[in-house]
Amino acid sequence: MSAGKFLFWNALIVLVVLVAGCAGPSGHKAITTDKLEPYECGTVTRLHTLGGVFLASQPQADDFRQAKQGGIKTVINLRLPDEMTEFDEPALMKELGLAYYNVGFNGPDMLTDSVFDQVRSLLNTPNLMPILLHCSSANRVGAIWLAHRVLDGGRSYDDALAEAKTVGLKSPAYEEKAKAYIGRHGH
Repeated sequence: MSAGKFLFWNALIVLVVLVAGCAGPSGHKAITTDKLEPYECGTVTRLHTLGGVFLASQPQADDFRQAKQGGIKTVINLRLPDEMTEFDEPALMKELGLAYYNVGFNGPDMLTDSVFDQVRSLLNTPNLMPILLHCSSANRVGAIWLAHRVLDGGRSYDDALAEAKTVGLKSPAYEEKAKAYIGRHGH
């Protein structure tokens, strides 16, 4: 994407977010940031943003509607279908016209190279941006973020781990899975 198109889309997204009423720290409403920042939108309890990716705990149906109004184009859900009893998330995404990917896992045994590969591929697809990546508590999001930031973002392991923990990574087993994946896929 050319610099001109990138700036145009970012300006358009910022305008849409201003209308929608979501805000980052100190009330700023930019949807694309160059450092990991907390964000507020609806009732989402854990929400951070960096570079057009929003890292979240489980949004409610109205939160997704607000995110759509704010410019989100794609939702990546890391929860398994049988975990989602609050509402029919895939149906809501279809109704809202959002691209939707369910790459669910629950537990370290299910966090495979294939899961990392699929989500990293989505996070690295510019036309899917802005993306909302979520699970239940943001613990799984943090594990994926750790691998993505080291392998695709050029961050040191320690810096990426700090970001992942800020986002919501709590499980030592998920951290170990991410570390092993990074070791197998690093350059």
